[in-house]
Amino acid sequence: MEQQDLPGGSLRARKQQRAREAIIKAAHELFAERGFDHVTVADIARRAEVGRATFFRHFGDKQEVVFGSDQQIDMVIAEVAQAPVDGPIGDSLPAALAYVRTIVVAFMERLTEVPEAYSRHEQLVAKHAELRARSLTKQRRYVEGLTGVLREKGAGPGTAALAAEIGLACFYAGRTASGNDPGRLPGAVDAAFGRLA
Repeated sequence: MEQQDLPGGSLRARKQQRAREAIIKAAHELFAERGFDHVTVADIARRAEVGRATFFRHFGDKQEVVFGSDQQIDMVIAEVAQAPVDGPIGDSLPAALAYVRTIVVAFMERLTEVPEAYSRHEQLVAKHAELRARSLTKQRRYVEGLTGVLREKGAGPGTAALAAEIGLACFYAGRTASGNDPGRLPGAVDAAFGRLA
């Protein structure tokens, strides 16, 4: 029997999404209770009431669960990237930066929608060198993705790369200026872009 497409996706897709959310929730609860180093994949799967195979279908390791919102963030970038640009960007750095600003600020708004969750995530990452390293790897992936989006919008290779890197720099500057306060972070990142004008 075929899965019917229902609002929110097929039954199978919704079940997979629920399992993924249960794994993320269980992991964060356990990390808060025991500390990241004292939690195993088996512990997370047991708390989420899923098998280890289900865990590994969604995540490669327990570090990846910490960044479980990546899928949603990718969707936000894809949504924002659909915004039209006023003509091809070409080699215009101001045009490229205006587009990057829209994407990065929207990204920050989505990332900080639940301030407590954002703060917990940041504290957990700050305490563990392996999570900080994974976070930096993720940020590089976002820069590469943003460069690709800019290229699709007609930006030249050098302009796309520079604008994406400046976008990451504005994130860092905004994070420092706001004290990484989720309530102030999107505005601080936007203000960092504003100082480039």
